[in-house]
Amino acid sequence: MSQLKRLVGDTAVYGLSSIIGRTLNYFLVPIYTSVFEPGAYGVITELYAYVAFFNVIYTYGLETAFFRFATATGSQADKVYNTAQSLVILSSLIFSGLLYFLSPQIAVILEYPGKENLIRWLALILCTDAILAIPYAKLRLEKKAWTFATTKLLNICLNIFLNLFFIVFCASVFKGEFWPGFKPYIDWFYNPAWNIDYVILANLIANSALIPIFWYLNRSFTFSIDKQLLKPILVYAYPLLFMGLAGVTNEMLSRVLLKYMLPEGFYPDKTKLAALGVFGACYKLAIFMNLAIQAFKYAAEPFFFSNSKDKNSPELFAKVMHWFVIVCCFILLAVSINLDLIGLFLRNPEYREGLNVVPILLLAYLFLGVYYNLSIWFKLSDKTYYATRITVAGAVLTVVLNFLLIPVLGYFGSALATLGCYFAMSVMCFILGQQYFFIPYKTARDMGYIVGTIAVTYLVLQVNITNQLLATSFHIGVMLLFLAVVVFLEKDELSKLSKIRKAG
Repeated sequence: MSQLKRLVGDTAVYGLSSIIGRTLNYFLVPIYTSVFEPGAYGVITELYAYVAFFNVIYTYGLETAFFRFATATGSQADKVYNTAQSLVILSSLIFSGLLYFLSPQIAVILEYPGKENLIRWLALILCTDAILAIPYAKLRLEKKAWTFATTKLLNICLNIFLNLFFIVFCASVFKGEFWPGFKPYIDWFYNPAWNIDYVILANLIANSALIPIFWYLNRSFTFSIDKQLLKPILVYAYPLLFMGLAGVTNEMLSRVLLKYMLPEGFYPDKTKLAALGVFGACYKLAIFMNLAIQAFKYAAEPFFFSNSKDKNSPELFAKVMHWFVIVCCFILLAVSINLDLIGLFLRNPEYREGLNVVPILLLAYLFLGVYYNLSIWFKLSDKTYYATRITVAGAVLTVVLNFLLIPVLGYFGSALATLGCYFAMSVMCFILGQQYFFIPYKTARDMGYIVGTIAVTYLVLQVNITNQLLATSFHIGVMLLFLAVVVFLEKDELSKLSKIRKAG
């Protein structure tokens, strides 16, 4: 149980950094949706969808491989780190070099002629993201959660500052809205034609600022690839590459396909790119579930590996899953029934037309988190090739569902495709996992929480209360009732945890 307390503590630190950082970052959404039209926001949505795909390719499963080999009995963690980091640096420079020099052709293919600067900046962002991935994994393995959190927050805060500087301050000074004395200095570097380009430039500068910090933190790093480690690391990692690609396919493919699969005139008052912008902005509102899953994932992966040899680990892993489901169910309920307030962050009412996709995306992320929990069986048993089978099946399902549903339901169909895929992958992973690495999950109870939360959410959303104060009070009451039910159903478990905490 002390291990569980440690996991909760690490998750809290990772979660705190993610919640604070993402919340701060989230406040850019009102700015974006007030400054950029849906069509312009659609460009950002599409380009960052491609970035997500390439991020997986750039690291090709080496983060998890680093955990596996660095924690193996008799391993030399420094040698594993040097090998993994050297591989990533070498491949990232090659990949980004190709993207950089092919940027004019890529811009034309994506229907953004003359915007090769965006492709070049994205190539550099991908390179810096990849180079920082293994050092961040090392911090997690060494349980340096606060260093991890601090550097993450620094990156996010710098990115936010630069967005505000370019998009708000420089634009206002250039237009003469205030501080006209600064205009000569702004004219020296500010280009009003760039518009959304500054979103990507701010990201690049913020990422680059972390490179010297991590160079200092990892002064002992030497560029070297151990020939004895090379093959086993790559054999272990390559199935995880496909798993990562399938995961990002499930999350991002809808944003790529929507521009091409949406019938002309499906949304009478919007272009395809504008519809993509609406979908991308509403996707941001699923951030709360995504935060919980990301924080959990950061802490859980080293936790699972570190406790895999414990004879009580199956029961411990089942307990982790159970409480994870409960927390995610609360997030699903709380966000879905309060969309009337949360949706106001989308300053332009045109963006709010897509709010009906948010509960579907929240549920999809919940099953993604369940899948992350379940997938530990093939990582611990070195059967990562099963990841390939599951993720290929999930990717195929995602493609099929998007092709079937987008022409009929628009971006709501995209959201349903994401949900269908994550659910199917969870079911496949559970069935296979129980055969090879049995864990006594509380399956019936966990599914009861999920189904019950869906039912309550649906019923609450059918209640139309025009008075905002009364509506919000009603929603808070429902959330408190949910917590009361959890306390009642889990009173025995909570009692055990309370006794352990007092004893500690």
